[in-house]
Amino acid sequence: MENKNQFKPYIPAEKVTPEFTVTSIVMGILLAVIFGAANAYLGLRVGMTVSASIPAAVIAMGVIRVIMRKNSILESNIVQTVGSAGESLAAGAIFTLPALFLWAAEGKMDKPSILEITLIALLGGLLGVLFMVPLRNALIVKEHGILPYPEGTACAEVLLAGEEGGANASTVFAGMGLAAAFKFVIDGLKVVPSEVSFRVKGFAGEIGTQIYPAVMSVGYICGPKISSYMFAGGLVSWLVLIPCIVLFGADLTLYPGTAPIGEMFAAGGASAIWGSYIRYIGAGALAAGGIISLIKSLPLIVRTFRDAVKGMKGGMGSGSERTAQDLSMKIILVAIGVLTILVWLVPAIPVTLLGAVIVVIFGFFFATVSSRMVGLVGSSNNPVSGMAIATLLIATIILKMTGDSGVHGMQGAIAIGSIICIVAAIAGDTSQDLKTGYLLGATPKKQQIGELIGVIAAAFAIGGVLYLLDSAWGFGTEELGAPQAMLMKMIIEGVMENNLPWALVFIGVFLAIAVEVVGIPVLPFAIGVYLPVQLNACIMVGGLIRLAFDRMHKEEKEKERIISDGILYCSGMIAGEGLVGILLALLAVFGIDTAIDLSGKLNLPTVVANIGSLIVFALIILTVLKFSIWRKKKA
Repeated sequence: MENKNQFKPYIPAEKVTPEFTVTSIVMGILLAVIFGAANAYLGLRVGMTVSASIPAAVIAMGVIRVIMRKNSILESNIVQTVGSAGESLAAGAIFTLPALFLWAAEGKMDKPSILEITLIALLGGLLGVLFMVPLRNALIVKEHGILPYPEGTACAEVLLAGEEGGANASTVFAGMGLAAAFKFVIDGLKVVPSEVSFRVKGFAGEIGTQIYPAVMSVGYICGPKISSYMFAGGLVSWLVLIPCIVLFGADLTLYPGTAPIGEMFAAGGASAIWGSYIRYIGAGALAAGGIISLIKSLPLIVRTFRDAVKGMKGGMGSGSERTAQDLSMKIILVAIGVLTILVWLVPAIPVTLLGAVIVVIFGFFFATVSSRMVGLVGSSNNPVSGMAIATLLIATIILKMTGDSGVHGMQGAIAIGSIICIVAAIAGDTSQDLKTGYLLGATPKKQQIGELIGVIAAAFAIGGVLYLLDSAWGFGTEELGAPQAMLMKMIIEGVMENNLPWALVFIGVFLAIAVEVVGIPVLPFAIGVYLPVQLNACIMVGGLIRLAFDRMHKEEKEKERIISDGILYCSGMIAGEGLVGILLALLAVFGIDTAIDLSGKLNLPTVVANIGSLIVFALIILTVLKFSIWRKKKA
């Protein structure tokens, strides 16, 4: 095992360069809010979020190196540290908090205030960063060479290849601009339909694709394997389960449907069956997938927690060396104590002081697990949703047993689940950022302060973003499916009110178990079962493009460059579409969306409109090729 004396970072400990500057903090806050908002929108639509560290680092290099003519790799590192906090906080928040809006829409409770959402997000985010600080020495320093931290190492590589900063940054910005234009044409002006669907007469199944740049980009970034698992889930639900339900139950009215299945299908097509039945099957599969991933990780979780706590006994980095300085342990302990009291006192979180202590202890456990697991398997394989499901089940059962069983208990369970979910997401992100800093020779204390600033900025933005998206379209709708939040809502209602269609949920559970037995990763498959097949197909297209790039007969270095450029371009497209999604939500709230809607004026025949959609989709794919495989590199 290497130790800190053997490892030499890129910037030596004795060298002091600009790092924690006004420029880096302001840019970081801007990117935290931008990527936080974009990822919130993406996660609510697709059920998945993407890492913002690398695009944030590339944008930072583009601005600091090219525009400001400064050569400071540590400044760029602080920008990505602050900026990536927004994406992680958004991921934790959107998995849980929209459930409160869904209950408000059903008239069960008042809508949560922006202050409540901000406080829940802030408490979870700050605890996530603070829990990671004492773990840095144990996980990042002592385990260097053992825990790879894939995203953190990749981000350091991108920053070290800073000579290409300008060209790479232009790729991200091109993706943002072009995706923004495509999104505005598709969903703003509505010149062409946003999805194309095909049906066969006499068969109740449906297949098709959406044409969104961000959705396709998710497939490219996740790669062909994850995309194919999601697509397989979509095929099972839309071409197997829906036709079976319509074939065998045409004359039946089955709960939670309110009309005969045949009538529902005649009126609303496969989408009506999906809304009433498939979503519960998908929720069962998702819950089973989360719990299976948690059970499979249990030995690793226990070992991780034991090793990390053992490693902490060696003390935190508090040496005189710049690269070994962490925030003071006294400050950490006082801050955690204050936040524990706030968890107890915030009205939206109905727990006693003992309950608040339990929440914080659970939080520390999951933060430790999350930090080490992202070190081993990367952020995308971190079972955050499994941890959230387990926490929600335990919290709901405890609240019900203590007599807090009504709406108040449901609200409390989701608040507790939100804090734990955000803690786990932020702890994972912080550890990746600290790994990047360790490799580059950053000052840990400055990075930790940067993470706290990023969390605060994103927490204040997330409430407004959720309110805006809810006002524009509402959660659980076609525009914003919010799969994880719908799942969390179903779990809590199922325990508190015992009103779930359990037969459908168990079909999903056993479908997930069957898939696990076959050896297919359950969570991407379960998300595929839950989401519309058109969305899964669009993700699959991105996965196929990535597969084609992976199979290219080019020299390894050139292939790596093409794939990397594609990831940067797709990251830009996700950010661009997410931001226009927020803009369109604003227009919808103020009623301007109908004024710019051209679909009624054009009134294109269905066939022509579908051909137009496919042409736009082809253009989106061509832009990916243009900024990756056809991009001319300057000497």
